[in-house]
Amino acid sequence: MPIPHQRRRCAGFTILEMSVVLVVIALIIGAVSVGRDVYRSAVAERIGTDFVQGWIIAYDRYTSQVGAVPNDSPSNPTGRINGGTGNALCDDDLRDEMLRRGIALPQGRAEGFENRYVYQDANGSPQQLRVCLLNVNDWSEPSTGNSYAPRPRNVMRFEGLTADLAHQIDLRIDGRIDARFGRFREDSRYDDTSPIGSPPADNPWSESEPTPSSYNREENIPTMVGYLKMNR
Repeated sequence: MPIPHQRRRCAGFTILEMSVVLVVIALIIGAVSVGRDVYRSAVAERIGTDFVQGWIIAYDRYTSQVGAVPNDSPSNPTGRINGGTGNALCDDDLRDEMLRRGIALPQGRAEGFENRYVYQDANGSPQQLRVCLLNVNDWSEPSTGNSYAPRPRNVMRFEGLTADLAHQIDLRIDGRIDARFGRFREDSRYDDTSPIGSPPADNPWSESEPTPSSYNREENIPTMVGYLKMNR
């Protein structure tokens, strides 16, 4: 009798096997995304606590001990940083003035660079924060009705913020993300005196985190500047 041909099993994946593989890949991608978000949130929390709040505390201690704002005249105070000259107090000048008054500074990047802080952006590239103190003459504040008017105010200027970090610091300080209103604002909007609704109150920071297809992963993400109004 003739020997029957044996059926050969076709090699390959079944639909069920492919579905399982796709589910596993989706779970891995989701876990990586969540882990990245948690890491970025932790970085922002550390920067907000150690650096931003650290400098707010140092500033408040200075005004409490000296009785004047940094680099103003205690005997004839103007109430404005640097006497309202418009020049920012930065780097060695800021450090020396604080230490001269016995004010402890945040750790910052390193000794001698307490006004700087290095962190990684969403691309994994290094970014550097820099803080300065200055007086501005045109901080926008409510006036009559829906109008706003410029007022002189002392501020901290934070340079080197990514949009994501600015959002998270703004949320921690003001309880909402808004680049024009509140205590923490974008440098191009702190002096906006246009009526409410023009632009609308829902006013996000102008820069947004780029999508992976819109930037080179070997390049730093663009940064911006934020102004934090001081209580004195």
